[in-house]
Amino acid sequence: MATLFNPNAAEFHTLKSTPKTILITGGSSGIGLSTAQLLSSLNPKHNIVLLDLQQPPSSFKHDPNHLLVHTCNITSWTGQRAGFEAAYAKFGQIDHVFVNAGIAEHADQFFTDALDSAGNLAEPDRRVLNIDMDAASDTTKLAIHFLRKNPTGGSIVLTASLAGYLASAGAPLYSAAKHGVVGLMRALKQECLKVNIAISVVAPAITVTPILTANNRRMAAAPDVYAREMAKVGVPINKPESIARAVCWLMNEGRNGSGAGIFIQADQFTDLERGLAKNREQWMGREMLDLFRGGRNAPLFDRIEGGEKAKI
Repeated sequence: MATLFNPNAAEFHTLKSTPKTILITGGSSGIGLSTAQLLSSLNPKHNIVLLDLQQPPSSFKHDPNHLLVHTCNITSWTGQRAGFEAAYAKFGQIDHVFVNAGIAEHADQFFTDALDSAGNLAEPDRRVLNIDMDAASDTTKLAIHFLRKNPTGGSIVLTASLAGYLASAGAPLYSAAKHGVVGLMRALKQECLKVNIAISVVAPAITVTPILTANNRRMAAAPDVYAREMAKVGVPINKPESIARAVCWLMNEGRNGSGAGIFIQADQFTDLERGLAKNREQWMGREMLDLFRGGRNAPLFDRIEGGEKAKI
């Protein structure tokens, strides 16, 4: 059984004492902005890099000498790459990357049929997968590339979701993408540690951010108004500051936080990944678990690039 814990920002001693360079995608609003604000309060000498379509609000105050805002479309590889390169050129290294940019489900792609100009079934809109999965994977690739330049490595935290563990009715592509984010972390965690990079996810339940009401005609109210209405009927709601606290806790933990899946609901915290690992026999069964463990010594898949095996 997973146990609750409560990360205390006053105990983030590494982040408080040592200036770091932290890059955040989707850093100008919602969870990304709350994380930037918490990092700034922990140490005003942190170098904060925000990759976003928009500039941060004027209410975000951080020393301009320690701030870089790179506007780009997160689905553009060259746009993202330019942001990482600009951060590395200005600050000399990157220590932590928060892979956070994302959107909510966009329209119904499965049960509503649109026709193209020829009268045939139109191609589905793939923006949710393009942003929430493909762009997140690109950010992770860039993060590994630049973190490997550090003698001391660093960390990557990805925003998944409760929908990445339990799925969300009415949001199939969002749920698929967030399951993909969890799977990406799981598949990379061992090899990332070999190059001194910790990788983990945060998995928020419903959180008061602009994404809460985006692309949903039923949700005409502002996110905070809608959240209050949801809370009245018993739906657990998070504040974005709670997610930011989980992200900074993971950065502060470094290698000790690698492989974690911090689930946040009603501003309470638990590590789903460690809970699932402890209860593996219950959901796999003893025979299947023994078979799985028997194959652990099998070699990893060889990845051939240009005639040579990829090296970790």
